[in-house]
Amino acid sequence: MSRTTIGWIWVAGQGVLFLLLILLPVRNDWSTSGLIGVVSSLLFFGGLVIIAIAALRLGTALTPTPVPTKTGTLQTTGLYKFVRHPIYTGVLITISGMALRSGSFLNLAIAVCGFIFFDRKAAWEERQLTEAYPDYPAYAARTGKFFPRP
Repeated sequence: MSRTTIGWIWVAGQGVLFLLLILLPVRNDWSTSGLIGVVSSLLFFGGLVIIAIAALRLGTALTPTPVPTKTGTLQTTGLYKFVRHPIYTGVLITISGMALRSGSFLNLAIAVCGFIFFDRKAAWEERQLTEAYPDYPAYAARTGKFFPRP
């Protein structure tokens, strides 16, 4: 199977995760009013802002799949100075907000599956990045995957 095909399979998988989070019914496993509502909204919109900033930084190297472009360069500035996958960081923060806002343990479980999914997707992508950019292993050694290292 080609890298591009595998890349689109990863994209389809994340689409399924998002559809589940969006389409599963809201429940009352916990209250979503007050502080929980505020925190979930901050997570949701904060994640979207991170996604936008990181995507803009990639510019023309941004692709829908986790396959690097032939004309791209290794990004190590902006949000990429702090984490290797800031778009995924934004997605994880966004789905955390969605799960918290849902009031559903089922949605919370789906969000946990999302963390596992994006960890595996990032690992696959990093193999491609290592082939494309000889400096990637050194960058990865000093930079956190989804969250900054202390």
